[in-house]
Amino acid sequence: MDINSYQNQAEGFVKHYLLADPILPYTSVLAGIFLCKMAYDLTELFSSIHIKSYSALTNMKRIEWNNRGISTVHAIFISFMAIYFVFFSDLFSDQRTLQGLMVFRSSPLSNFGLGVSVGYFLADVGMIIWFYPSLGGSEYIFHHCLSGIAVAYSLFSGEAQLYTYMVLISEVTTPEINLRWYLDIAGLKRSNAYLINGVAIFLAWLTARILLFIYIFYHVYIHYDQVVLMHTFGYLLVFVVPTALSVMNLMWFGKIVNGLKKTLEKRQ
Repeated sequence: MDINSYQNQAEGFVKHYLLADPILPYTSVLAGIFLCKMAYDLTELFSSIHIKSYSALTNMKRIEWNNRGISTVHAIFISFMAIYFVFFSDLFSDQRTLQGLMVFRSSPLSNFGLGVSVGYFLADVGMIIWFYPSLGGSEYIFHHCLSGIAVAYSLFSGEAQLYTYMVLISEVTTPEINLRWYLDIAGLKRSNAYLINGVAIFLAWLTARILLFIYIFYHVYIHYDQVVLMHTFGYLLVFVVPTALSVMNLMWFGKIVNGLKKTLEKRQ
């Protein structure tokens, strides 16, 4: 009887406080930070036991190894969330006219996903700055700050969440990028896995960071009558963030193409 009573109290606390609409954005951000810490520790634990080359790495390389574990876990989580809301959920469907304008719609689940992502960006940019420039240069700080601000605004204002999730689909490329780094560190640059990984990065980047961004601009264009009704800051973010990220994506895509060419040439 006591166990059931405690269980009911715990469920009530979670439902009415931690997951209550006014509190949910804050608890989800904290959950994101907590999950980052947990992903870091689990990556460290798993790698120290099962990855032979891990113990031979320098302290900084182990930190980067574990940090990439964080970004991989976040990328998998937010990619599934983003793909669901963009392609499968009817939350932002044009057919749901009774639910109000698409650019102002949100739900507890969509808020939770964005909150976890904000927690990740806060934790990761904190690590990048703390260990600067070992985990990334100024372009990584700019990318994370820009993305984090846009996601946080969408979370706390409830505006343009569809476009935020569209941009977050680009995180689907992160696991492939991290795997390439792991393969390089493990001395497997000449392996078939490294070649397959390079092709996978090329295709994923082309789809999620080039073609998808073209679709985002098209979607904004055909829904401009709604976008223009947003607050000025949100309106600017809808144009500035995808544009800035598109420029960075194109620059990185050029490096990916060159890297893939070099890998294929070495195979001939």
